[in-house]
Amino acid sequence: MRTLGNTLYITTPDAYLSLDGENVVIQKGGSELRRIPLHNLDGIVAFGYTGASPTLMGACAEHGVALTFLTMHGRFLARVCGTEQGNVLLRKEQYRVSDSEEKSTAIAKSMITGKLFNSRWVIERAVRDYAMRLDTVKLKRASGFIAESVKRLQTAETLDEIRGIEGEAATCYFSVLDDLILQQKEQFFFRNRNRRPPTDNFNALISFVYTLLAHDTASALETVGLDPYVGFLHRDRPGRISLALDLMEEFRPVLADRFVLTLINTRQVNGNGFVQKENGAVWMDDVTRKKILVAWQKKKQDTIKHPMLGEKMEWGLVPYSQALLLARYLRGDLDAYPPFLWK
Repeated sequence: MRTLGNTLYITTPDAYLSLDGENVVIQKGGSELRRIPLHNLDGIVAFGYTGASPTLMGACAEHGVALTFLTMHGRFLARVCGTEQGNVLLRKEQYRVSDSEEKSTAIAKSMITGKLFNSRWVIERAVRDYAMRLDTVKLKRASGFIAESVKRLQTAETLDEIRGIEGEAATCYFSVLDDLILQQKEQFFFRNRNRRPPTDNFNALISFVYTLLAHDTASALETVGLDPYVGFLHRDRPGRISLALDLMEEFRPVLADRFVLTLINTRQVNGNGFVQKENGAVWMDDVTRKKILVAWQKKKQDTIKHPMLGEKMEWGLVPYSQALLLARYLRGDLDAYPPFLWK
């Protein structure tokens, strides 16, 4: 199993990244701020319009270090891609499967099964841990609806059917997400999912974390030799990492949503770290962004026993393990793609 490395987050917009020997050097105004050995990194995520030398970009591509550029608010700008990893035959099979409605439906069904199963258990875990503070009847009703959706999903025969079932279950899940916010209710609340731009603190926070998760998932797919831009449920769209969005569906509830709820309920973030612009858009400030990045790195280092593989691993390796299972399925080593099911 792969070893979990570190992700370097650059939040200073006027910084410049270069390579000196085997070290990533961070400079600002001609002064060196820090240097980090490149071999210790799995990825580099630069926020703002940070510059990077061609030498560093080439080294990242050569060593499989994902280098991603985002705006200060987490919107994707670009990724540096080098020589493609893995067997070309694997990618050709991925493209063939993506072109097949029937085969794409089988994989998408497994991935959305994982998403709905995990959504249900986020609710069930909250009922177990905070029964005295929650409307358990309401939450149990939502859990039951999602459980029935999982059953209906197994008989779906088209991608549109899957999207319909997933959409209804997601609406049900989001209808009780606000109940799981137990602290700072005046500053953090969830009425509906909104983005581009987010218009409340909770949506700004969760959109940012989804961006981090998408980066990690795309990197995992590239590591095992799959093309993160060619998906099965999310169809082809120029510039969209469709397969990463497919795969991360399984992790959204259990990894991203629970992480955001923990940040709020343990008061690691507060409403003072968010600013509403004149157009209604809500952005987080630099201090809050850095707090989230530190907490995200710590979360990825927490260990879990993989439900199928039976191995103990860090949360940060779960996207990689699922990408590996997907690659094995596409190669014909597995009869079906096994989704990540958490309890």
